Amino acid sequence: QVQLVESGGGLVPAGGSLRLSCVASGSIFSINAMGWYRQAPGKQRELVVTITSGGSTNYADSVKGRFTISRDNAKNTVYLQMISLKPEDTAVYYCYARITVPQPPMVFSTNDYWGQGTQVTVSS
Repeated sequence: QVQLVESGGGLVPAGGSLRLSCVASGSIFSINAMGWYRQAPGKQRELVVTITSGGSTNYADSVKGRFTISRDNAKNTVYLQMISLKPEDTAVYYCYARITVPQPPMVFSTNDYWGQGTQVTVSS
C-alpha cells in the first residue's frame, strides 16, 4: 500500500508565495518520478512540473521562472516552491509519483500514484 500526503496549500494574495510538500510512504522499492499536477474548477487536470530520480525536470510554460520543484530522495519527499503567484494559479494541486513496489516473492510492479489534493487559492 502506497500513500502520498500533501501539505502546504492555502490562501495567498497575488504576488505571494507558498511551498507545497508531498511525502510518499508505504511499501516502496523505488520512486522513479515525482511531481505536481493541478486542476482548476471546470478545467482538466494539467501538468505543473515533474522531476525524475536523477533530477531532470519538466515545467509547464505557465509556471517557468516562478515555480521550483525539488526532491529529497532519502525522505521520499517532493517540494514545490511557488512565488509570484497569480489568480490563475488557483487550483487543487495534486502530488504525483511513479513508484515501483515489490510484489513478493520476486516481482516488481510500477504504478502511478496520486495524493488527495491540496487547495491553492490566489486572491486578486
